[in-house]
Amino acid sequence: MSILAECSICSRKQSLKNKHCKCGEDLDKAKRSKRVRYWINFRYPGGKQRRELVGYSISEARDADGKRRGQKRENRIFDMQPASKMTFNELTGWYLDLKSVKSLSSYRRIQSALKNFLDEFGHMIVNSIQPVDLENYQNKRESQKKAFATIDMEVSIAKTMVNKAFDNDLVDGHVIKAFRCIKRKLKSGGNARKRVVGISEYLSLITVAPPHLRGIIVTAYNTGMRMGELLMLNWSNVDRDQLFIRLPAASTKESREKDIPMNKHVEKILNGLPRALKHDFVFTHRGNNFHEGGIKKSFKTACINAGVPYGRKTQNGITFHNIRRTVKTNMLYAGVNKVHRDIILGHSLKGMDVHYLAEKVKIFPNSLR
Repeated sequence: MSILAECSICSRKQSLKNKHCKCGEDLDKAKRSKRVRYWINFRYPGGKQRRELVGYSISEARDADGKRRGQKRENRIFDMQPASKMTFNELTGWYLDLKSVKSLSSYRRIQSALKNFLDEFGHMIVNSIQPVDLENYQNKRESQKKAFATIDMEVSIAKTMVNKAFDNDLVDGHVIKAFRCIKRKLKSGGNARKRVVGISEYLSLITVAPPHLRGIIVTAYNTGMRMGELLMLNWSNVDRDQLFIRLPAASTKESREKDIPMNKHVEKILNGLPRALKHDFVFTHRGNNFHEGGIKKSFKTACINAGVPYGRKTQNGITFHNIRRTVKTNMLYAGVNKVHRDIILGHSLKGMDVHYLAEKVKIFPNSLR
């Protein structure tokens, strides 16, 4: 067993005896200014090696090293493993507090999914979870009439959290294995959207929609932007000279910058919108920016007033996301080639057209190229 010092510049882990790192960093000076992180290096009985981060205190590192030595001497292998006492509640608190997670546009969805997951596993020790526990969770959520896509999303988000913890040495491979054994409930293509919003339905919607929703529907129907992209749209993203909406990577689901052309309908909508003084959001209601729940509720009301079926479970019903599918279908009919369709909508996976284009279009396979 040993204690290692991590260089604050190149992150190289090395002996405490080193006074200078190979990158040139003065380690003694970095230690005095509390810029060096300490790790303990040990082996499980049987030879498997592990490194564990302690922190910036050399005294705490020595205490942790002594503790592991005692556990090894007493053959307490389970106590030496990460996550031997960590619960899913504690792990979730760590994960949701990460800056990289807080900056995600899907942060609220992640919080909601993990809340449902914690209702079942919150007080369970992370290291004790088994594949059968996750299978029982899937079956329980199914018995609660939850959609397969929802169940898969909750398990997938929990799996992402566990992978992040594994990369940061908070859990071991046992936990990863439990999640990797679980099969998705939804078969490939089983959630494909087959509904488009016809022009008459679109005109009916913008006729009955309140002003704050009308602009969002028109922009969505003419650009194919996702709801989250619309709600996060800032005036600084609108290029009026070149007639483009230029989304930064942080605002898109695919985490890549995206340039979306504006037609005269979108330009007219944007020119008619008031600009708030206290923030830069484009779409507002009474001076405040929207959240997804409010838009979905308003859209549902507009559908009811327009006589348009609403909801996935309603026969021939639509949701807001069906507008995006409609845009891609309309682009195909207009002769826009596949490369430009994918660039504008942000699709990069092969076969996405199969899920997004109208069923009647699929009889023309050459048009998908």
